[in-house]
Amino acid sequence: MPFIQYGGRARLLAGCCAMALLPAAASQAWADEQAVQMHEMTVTGTREGELRSETPAAVTVIGKDTIAETKPAHPMEMMTRVPGAAIMVTNGEGHTTGIRHPIGTAPVYLFMEDGIPTRAPGFFNHNALFEVNLPQAGGIEIVRGPGSALQGSDAIGAVFNVLTNAPSDKPEARVTAETGSYAWNRLLATASNTWGNIGARGDLNVTHTDGWRDHTGYDRQSATLRVDGWLPNGASLKGIVTGSNVEMQTGANARLHKSDYENNPTNNYHSIGYRNVQSMRASLAYEQEIGASLISLTPYVRSNRMEMNPSFQLSSDPVISLTGHDSIGLQAKYRRDFDPWRTRLIVGTDFDYSHGIHVEDRIMPFKNGEYFTGYSTTGKIYNYTVDYTQISPYIHAETSPIARLRLEGGLRFDIISFDYDNHMQSGSFSTRVSSTTTRTFYRPEDDTRYFSHLSPSLGATYSIVPEANVFGRYKHSFRTPGESDMFRSGRDPNSTQLKPVTVNTYEIGVKGPDKGPFSYEISTYYMLKQNDILSTTATDGTPRQSNNGKTLHRGIELAAGWQVLPEWHVGGNTSYSKHTYRRWFTAASTSYSGNEIPTAPNVVSNAQITWTPKFVPGLRAEAEWTRIGPYKMNDANTHTYEGHHLFNLRASYKVTDGLEVFGRVMNIADTRWATVAQYGSREEFAPGLPRTFYGGLTARF
Repeated sequence: MPFIQYGGRARLLAGCCAMALLPAAASQAWADEQAVQMHEMTVTGTREGELRSETPAAVTVIGKDTIAETKPAHPMEMMTRVPGAAIMVTNGEGHTTGIRHPIGTAPVYLFMEDGIPTRAPGFFNHNALFEVNLPQAGGIEIVRGPGSALQGSDAIGAVFNVLTNAPSDKPEARVTAETGSYAWNRLLATASNTWGNIGARGDLNVTHTDGWRDHTGYDRQSATLRVDGWLPNGASLKGIVTGSNVEMQTGANARLHKSDYENNPTNNYHSIGYRNVQSMRASLAYEQEIGASLISLTPYVRSNRMEMNPSFQLSSDPVISLTGHDSIGLQAKYRRDFDPWRTRLIVGTDFDYSHGIHVEDRIMPFKNGEYFTGYSTTGKIYNYTVDYTQISPYIHAETSPIARLRLEGGLRFDIISFDYDNHMQSGSFSTRVSSTTTRTFYRPEDDTRYFSHLSPSLGATYSIVPEANVFGRYKHSFRTPGESDMFRSGRDPNSTQLKPVTVNTYEIGVKGPDKGPFSYEISTYYMLKQNDILSTTATDGTPRQSNNGKTLHRGIELAAGWQVLPEWHVGGNTSYSKHTYRRWFTAASTSYSGNEIPTAPNVVSNAQITWTPKFVPGLRAEAEWTRIGPYKMNDANTHTYEGHHLFNLRASYKVTDGLEVFGRVMNIADTRWATVAQYGSREEFAPGLPRTFYGGLTARF
């Protein structure tokens, strides 16, 4: 495929061959364990359990034991286990994401909790993982690349499905208290039991940190209640209520000029920035199997609010905004199994209605040298509501005409509308952008925008031997323009005419067993994105949004785990990718076509060595290395960030069955590294966390 043209391909291909041969070398040792289930189950593709080995996609499953052992203070600490994933800190647990795309805030990822999107498409938030209670999750499934026919808009770069923790069979209670550098304190508490046909679990997460940079404090409170029940007719019920309150000062991702980055990294030019978020979701899943059929109905509600003074806009577009949406929805599915060829047919539909708000005030910041010290409000510039409606029928079929071959195909038809209602005067308006300057902006007239999109997918898996399952797939995916793309027009009077972004993805790979002495996965992908939304400058100097962008994303991803000895386990992943502009004009005379896209590292790697010595029962120690390779800092490719290496240590010790102590040191070498590096008129870097210590204990009752 075209991505094999990369420099260094000989090393990559040699690594692929070595990884493909290693399972064969381990096959004799593994042969005696054939009775053990070698493959994990995944629910993300079809919303119910299916073998990962028969899923024609690159899927990483992070189990609840791994989450408990890692004890992530930020999603980045967990997602390094995902091949090719570059998750960077913004503030607190906020993040930018780069999976099969450059690191950034692009709305090309679908974030779900137990299969339900945490936000409605069209109201994307790149910080979505801080809206779920990740440290107390029952597992995380990450599909790299587009989702299946059961996922629609935004499921392009990856699909994240965070699983809630199921109730326990018997009484259980657990409290984890943790402290650390920079006034880090976290309390995690959970209690669970089952009484007859009803089981329940409650989780609580209370977190605080002052932040290591000036004015970067963070507080969160999260709670989850899950109740599982079984009806006399054999049907199951799963009810979930979850909510989070997050308050943060957002300067932790604020960039510094190079001298301060190197010598004064705790500085924060953007101390007036903040972001406050409230989110709530509730759902009730009903499932009943009748012979070879299954009926599934999941109604849900959600509510999100976010008030912020975005630090990243203080120099270019300073505002204070209140956004959010309230939703009701339903996921309905019918599945039927047929004897010939293990055939399975799934039909269903997704419905989502969301009422969104967007209120925005222009502010005039005050500066003292590099530092923003305060602001005054100059007036409201946007006040509108958007009613979002989505109806998406789909069909998904699987069959095995021969025992080792599994074929699947799907088709999804998304019908989407945005009903926009402007609550201010429409048309052009002027507002002050400085003490001496006013600028003309635009508010669209009331409008309703309709989109419909057909998304086909095809996939196949073939089991050569139990230790090698090859897969391939094609998926057409898309994303609609978001509400702010269309209706927060800025100076562009034509933003409501934006079209969906479309992507065609081709992927092949091979998977080994998920369990046992050796596991591995190799995948390669070719992703062409068209109608991408880009900002251009018209001949009169006015910014314009258009669908004239075209980008190409290619890569190879490898992951492996090896139980070298009973006490030693080695695991890790690496990837090589290239992300380029195929067509990218920011002005009539300015083209970046053919250049690499900024903040897109070619190499992303991670490795862990775990030691569980038998002579000290209950001790677990882990050393971890993470590598983010060089990447371009600007569209012109004239400046390059050199990348970084990070080293972490984790250890835990079970003093008794009911008491565990733990600690970890992140960035043990105290490396200076950047969460983002960009070049505009000068090089600017947002410094990452220095050497940081955490410690605590877990008590089980």
